[in-house]
This record gives sequence, C-alpha cells and structure tokens, in this order.
Amino acid sequence: MNAIPHPEPAVLERADFGRLFDALQRRGFEVVGPTVRDGAIVYDRLASEAELPAGWTDFQDAGSYRLRRRPDEALFGYAVGPHSWKKYLFPPETRLFSAKRTDAEFVIEKQESAAPKLAFLGVRSCELHAIAIQDRVFLGGAVGDADYARRRANCFIVAANCAVAGGTCFCASMKTGPRVGGGYDLALTEIMEEGRHRFLVEAGSAPGASVLAEIPTRKTEADEQTAAERITQETARQMGRRLETSGLKDLLYANLEHPRWDDVAERCLTCANCTMVCPTCFCSTVEDTTDLTGDHAERWRKWDSCFTMDFSHIAGGSIRSSPKSRYRQWLTHKLATWIDQFGTSGCVGCGRCITWCPVGIDITEEAQAIRDSPTKPPSIPTL
Repeated sequence: MNAIPHPEPAVLERADFGRLFDALQRRGFEVVGPTVRDGAIVYDRLASEAELPAGWTDFQDAGSYRLRRRPDEALFGYAVGPHSWKKYLFPPETRLFSAKRTDAEFVIEKQESAAPKLAFLGVRSCELHAIAIQDRVFLGGAVGDADYARRRANCFIVAANCAVAGGTCFCASMKTGPRVGGGYDLALTEIMEEGRHRFLVEAGSAPGASVLAEIPTRKTEADEQTAAERITQETARQMGRRLETSGLKDLLYANLEHPRWDDVAERCLTCANCTMVCPTCFCSTVEDTTDLTGDHAERWRKWDSCFTMDFSHIAGGSIRSSPKSRYRQWLTHKLATWIDQFGTSGCVGCGRCITWCPVGIDITEEAQAIRDSPTKPPSIPTL
C-alpha cells in the first residue's frame, strides 16, 4: 500500500454508495464484505451493495450472539461476526504442491497460482491491527510466506470506523480502535443524523485517492467532521469489556502455576473455537494425501490449534496433555510471549474468543483474576 498525505475527507451520499462497488469492480477487484447468512453477519463475496446487512445489528455477550433489527438502515451498524479477514489472506486450507508418478518419472507441481484481487469492505480498526500483526508473522522474518505475500499485495482495504461496540469488545483497552489510524486505502464513517444517511470518506493511499476521485462526493461540512469524531468517541465509551494491560506480560510469566488455570480448565472444552475465530492466530499443520492408485499425492497446509492434542505431540506423547496446560499456553502466548516474539500483543480486543466460546470463557476475566490475586508478583529488576 502506497501511503500518501491524507487529503481532505469527502462525503459520499447513501444514494451513491453503489458507485464505490462500480469503481472497485472496474479495477478488477472482487468485493468481499459483510452480509447476513445463517443467523450471523459474515464476510463473503458481494455482487452489489444490496447484499450488505442494511438495518441489522448484533448483540454479543460471553457465549452468546444474536442478530437484531435496527431502527434505521445503517450498512455497518454492527460489531464483528465469527469471520475475520484472515481466511482470505491465510486460508483455512492451502495446497502446497501436488505430485504425479508415471512409469518414467516422478513430478512435483508447485502451487503458485495468482492471488485473487479482493477489495475488503467494512474492515474495522481492530481488524486492521490484526492484519498488521499477521504481516509481521508471515512477512517479517528472514523467509516470508510467499502465498500470504501474493494475497496481501493483491488486496484493497475499505475500512469502516465503528459506530457500535459489541458486548465483548475491548479494543479501546488494546489501543486498536474503535477509530482507524492507518493501514487502509479508504476509510468510511457512517453518519446517520437528522434523517440523513451519508459517509465521510478518507483516502489513506494513492490507490484509495484514485478510487475516491471516481465516485461522486462533495466537500465535508464542518458539523459532519465533528459528527464523525463524536461517533467513534461514543463507541469507545460503549466498550463491553476492559483489559488492564499494564505489566500484564510479566504478571503472567510470574503466575504460571496460579490456581486460576485449574479453574478455567474445568470449564474449557478445548474445542478450539477461540483460535478459529481469532483474527491473529496463525497455527497450522501439514497433511499429505494420496489417491487409491498411489500415482497422485498432495500436500496441504491447514489451520491448526494449540488446543488440539496432536498440536504438541512428539515422540513419547503430547507436551500439553491437559486442558489446563493448553489454555495456559494459548492465553500466555496471546498476551505475553507474543510480545517477545513479534514486538506486540497477539490480541486486538475484538472479543470474538469470548462471544464464540461455547461456555463463555472470557479472556479479560481470566487475566483480571490473576491480577487480583497473584500467587507471585512480577520480578522487578534492581538498578
């Protein structure tokens, strides 16, 4: 993404919103965005604005997700659903190569097909931070992930500032939202006041500015810029959860034998839902398959989870055989060791792991329980 000095924001009227779809599709992008399906707001390929979740919002709490009608026709009047953009940049299943055997030879065919051109519509601030984290994971090392790099280079991001905080959101605690701060091509703030429906649009890149120049907009009125700022400020005050991050890494390192781990283990089903919905988890495994003839084989990379027994299995058995050890590994990695590995927390405060946990285990509650009664305080280096 080519960053540019941010030009003055413009206003896109609701009646012209479909022109954004047109401009993106003319450039060869498939638009991927939110739509209602199977009782949830999910991300999928969209043919037009008519498929957006107009007039829908979501109610979320620990282990609970419900859709409700809004009193208006807002397009982005919801928090986040079970899907994250990760599935388009780091797909759940990727064929790494295939192999064919003939009488004369054995041939390896690598999978290096071109990545689709996708325009992500409605990306929230927490999700932009999650994409940035996965960029560090897959592109930041000495050897990057080629498939991720191709997909990442081929996407256009239309962000949406949050006007609604879900019951499990805590992005304000993680300083990852609710207002987007960068990493987008275009950013939208949906304004619905005084019976008017419009979007304040900001360009964050040269491609974004080019698209913005093609759609009908007008200059921003003074009260519209104020309204946009007020919307995200109010959203920050609506946060359903809070996580105190000060000293958290050292606190967790010092309390690996805290009795709270036993308590959470009695409730945890080790179902791996939290890792599947998490926008930053990146664990995977590799599987080899063959057909009945033995003449064709394939190697696939698939999402995996640190909650499965096989994930930590080595000769002699699993390193983490108990639910306690697996949940502790996940939470401490997310909030502590991730910082040592990648220079940032692995949590962006989207709240998905809380909402989609079948028994409602709350990462903010578990961290706070250890903070409230530490068995051992973090060590403080002496000068």
